[in-house]
Amino acid sequence: MKARLLAALLWLASVLLSTTSKAETLHYPLLPVRSDAPRLLIHGALDPPLIAPVLEDFHRRHPHIDLSYRNLTTLEIHRAFLSDGGETPPDVVMSSAMPWQYQLANHGYAQPLESQEAREWPAWAHWRHELFGITFEPVVIVYRKELAKRFGAVNDHGELLRLLERERDELRGRVVTYDPARSGAGYTYAVEEARLSPRYWALVAALGGVEADLVGTTGEMLDGLAKGRYLIGYNLLGSYAQAFSREHPELEVVVPDDYALVMQRLVFLSRSAGNPAPGQRFLDYLLSEAGQRVIGEHTPLGTVHPALEGPGSAQALRERLGEALRPIRLGPGLLATLDRLKREALLARWELEFRRGATSPRPHSLHPRPRSHHDAP
Repeated sequence: MKARLLAALLWLASVLLSTTSKAETLHYPLLPVRSDAPRLLIHGALDPPLIAPVLEDFHRRHPHIDLSYRNLTTLEIHRAFLSDGGETPPDVVMSSAMPWQYQLANHGYAQPLESQEAREWPAWAHWRHELFGITFEPVVIVYRKELAKRFGAVNDHGELLRLLERERDELRGRVVTYDPARSGAGYTYAVEEARLSPRYWALVAALGGVEADLVGTTGEMLDGLAKGRYLIGYNLLGSYAQAFSREHPELEVVVPDDYALVMQRLVFLSRSAGNPAPGQRFLDYLLSEAGQRVIGEHTPLGTVHPALEGPGSAQALRERLGEALRPIRLGPGLLATLDRLKREALLARWELEFRRGATSPRPHSLHPRPRSHHDAP
């Protein structure tokens, strides 16, 4: 009994010490420690509190695997995978940066999964059985409930556009969105919306008209909304917003009902994995009904598995919003977002429309406020 208690305490200490390290690593070791234990290293762009329930359940099912998870930014994941810096390469790579993940798989860095779970995965959520979308996360609008009391609720992009144009002076400096020049997510959403909506550029101009703050992360937007600095935020990642709003009831999270982009976290098994068996087991787990149920019940990420129908699942959202849901397509089109010339052209257009909105005549205000330093894309 004492030996088991000591082992449990050592395991807990390992997890806690790893979690608080600068590298943000979660470690679930095999105890007693064995040098020949199968090891699994995952690089992921998902905060430890969100991924921990998934890792813990997997470790409980496969306690013989020495499991480590490193939390990195999407850019760090991409750079680390391609670098020859001498660090141990990851066996599994998980990221919300869909174009970058597709690029790696397309260039031959992923190995196929031949399991039954992989063969039965929905066709729209995988590419060549090498790259798998394991979450279903709408891109949302978030506003403070006081905004609805003053100006009315916002349920879609058309209502947002009319609000920004109608209440231009009242909303100056009180709106926030991604800076597409600094944020990979923001840039990806801009590319998709420019393809999808004929009035997207009018919306960008309206954001410029209210001198919206442009930031790099959903976290910055949510923090500003919670503190009352902003009244409304556009194009936030819904999974983070839903989790945050549970602690901040003053915020309303809206999945637009005219169209809603949907992002997926893409995962692949590295072709360079020295011992691919643990990574294969982890991917099979993520694609299984059991693994997806943990994602659905213990995280706000949203599930893909067709057998699951609970809140946040792809099935439930499709039943509620139907054709309004627009998952970012997993295919060669993602590579276009990484083309340098196309990127420069889209960002130039984005800046032009934003500044055009900011400098167009203001109907009510004769003394416009100086622009925030956040406004420059």
